[in-house]
Amino acid sequence: MRNKIKYCLFSVLFFHLISSGQSSQKAGFQGISPIEWSKKMADSDQKRVPNPVFLDGVKYPKWNYTNGLVCLANQKLFDYTKDKKYWDYAFEYANQLIDDKGQILGGFAVDRYSLDLVNSGKILFDIYKKTGDSRYKTAMDSLHKQLEHHPRNTDGGYWHKKSYPWQMWLDGVYMADPFAAQYGAEFKLDKAIDDAILQVELIQKHTFDPKTGLNFHGYDEKRQQFWANKTTGTSSHIWGRAQGWYCMALVDILDFVPENHPKRKELIKIVQKVFSAVLKAQDTETKVWWQVMDQPRRQGNYLESTCSTMFIYSFAKAYNKGYVESKFLTAARTGFEGVLKQFIKQNPDGTISITKCCAVSGLGGKNPQDRDGSFEYYISEPIRENDAKAVGPFILAGIELQMILDKHN
Repeated sequence: MRNKIKYCLFSVLFFHLISSGQSSQKAGFQGISPIEWSKKMADSDQKRVPNPVFLDGVKYPKWNYTNGLVCLANQKLFDYTKDKKYWDYAFEYANQLIDDKGQILGGFAVDRYSLDLVNSGKILFDIYKKTGDSRYKTAMDSLHKQLEHHPRNTDGGYWHKKSYPWQMWLDGVYMADPFAAQYGAEFKLDKAIDDAILQVELIQKHTFDPKTGLNFHGYDEKRQQFWANKTTGTSSHIWGRAQGWYCMALVDILDFVPENHPKRKELIKIVQKVFSAVLKAQDTETKVWWQVMDQPRRQGNYLESTCSTMFIYSFAKAYNKGYVESKFLTAARTGFEGVLKQFIKQNPDGTISITKCCAVSGLGGKNPQDRDGSFEYYISEPIRENDAKAVGPFILAGIELQMILDKHN
């Protein structure tokens, strides 16, 4: 009897499952289960881009963080569905970009010291396990070597890139640190796990905005960048996708932090603190999130899909892992439904597209006058459809929501 009551309460909270005889797998979400939405997105993306080296509009094979994100999502989709086409898609990316000696092609070089170049290494763990091919271990070792020698701030924080000295960006935590933590867990290197946690501690310390509880996009230790506050070193605004990268990083790093690690509880507290602020920023009407999170409804601002899918994935996974309470599950559910309503478009050929994706944003660089971290800058960058940075998290979000459903069916 107690289990039945628990199930009914969950149903009311999560999916309003028991109504009008609907299948619990399909209630809400426009009558399609979360995993089916993930499959529809992955299938649509594979139809648009049959060869994963050309994901995200690249014109030539490139070792690129966005390709790795979509390929990782396909790997996770294979783990759930056991449909080999998803695993094969990720494998083909690695197979084409890593030569028979384990050298990473497509523009990778250790001495470029770019955290972005580490991200695609996440797909290599599973490929190495399944194939036993040593070239993938060699490639992972190269990425780990980069992190061992990566330039750092005086307190140990990674520079986002060698070309961005003394700067930490939120997205860098996602690019490098889940890989570092997994490498440490797989190959028994405690220091790699400790370093991943250190990066979280430092980015949280340096980018925290006491006004909103959110995190500024970037931090300059030397306060020399024109976009940096001369007192705090932070950039000026809360950019949605930077916050999204950070949220995904937090839950993904925790996968590889041992239960008895002395910093694990502290890391979970950071998750709870950051996620509580993101929850407050969820748009009350549409249930998705804004491009510039500290300026909601300001003229020119817009509801943005890449950060929204990232937050939904992060909330659902955090609930699934027991880090946060049920209100985050509710936010993930309503957020996913909001994404379907606000951003998903059905195409004549049977595929689906995700719209309102900010193509790219950064701070400073070759054309600093165009990347000044202002509100006007963030809303001026191109908006496009089917950006990899929305496609990947959308797939991952559907998987996490489905796994929660499965536990309660």
